Amino acid sequence: MSDSIFETVKDRESPLAEQAAEQISQLIIDRQLTNGEKLPNEFELAEQLNVGRGTVREAVKLLVARNVLEIRRGRGTFVAHQTGVVHDPLGFAYMPDQLRLAHELLDIRLNVEPWVASLAAQQATAEDVVELRALCLEVEDLIHAGENHLRRDEALHVRIARCTQNRVVCKLLPVITYSVQLFGKLNDQRIYQETIETHRQVVDAIAAHDPDAAREYMYRHLSGNLASITEQEQLQMKEKKTRRPAKAKQ
Repeated sequence: MSDSIFETVKDRESPLAEQAAEQISQLIIDRQLTNGEKLPNEFELAEQLNVGRGTVREAVKLLVARNVLEIRRGRGTFVAHQTGVVHDPLGFAYMPDQLRLAHELLDIRLNVEPWVASLAAQQATAEDVVELRALCLEVEDLIHAGENHLRRDEALHVRIARCTQNRVVCKLLPVITYSVQLFGKLNDQRIYQETIETHRQVVDAIAAHDPDAAREYMYRHLSGNLASITEQEQLQMKEKKTRRPAKAKQ
């Protein structure tokens, strides 16, 4: 390995392990390493960074926690899938009133995802279309079987975003993925048929490379979701009013 790969960790304010983690991250960027590619072993990294192997181990732990790296026992350290995207990076799970959060997430998605679908229709490859159709069918089959379809539903929306070939769009995926899971948990089966139909329409429009239709059908899909959440919010408000004790007369 070349000595020029890393800048030797210097004496700065941040802990050595954090500095080492920054340098390893820079290696991934400089070498354009992608999902599943292997990093140098612990000894080599320690030598290049001019730190102890214990510091390298701590740095790797930091990057594993950030979903930058993953350790495969007996094989080594590799660049993680969806590098740097951790579960719930925006802390949605800790926000109170998840029904309100579902509404707010859909507000964001209504302003972003129709454009994403439109761009996907312009950029999607034949391979993308095959995978979109397969995912769409998987969601339908799971719904008809009465099984949990949310992971495949999430995968469909993620794949549409990746069709755009826009790296920034892919960084917005946590907003989409958390929203899909949250909406699925809060929703009932009444909207499932509409989900099947609008998914098909979006995928067909992308396959036809029709950006206007893709935008329109994605908007319809999300609008149906929002209407369902709004209805639940209204019911929740009515229930609260019903439970509220009447004020005593003066």
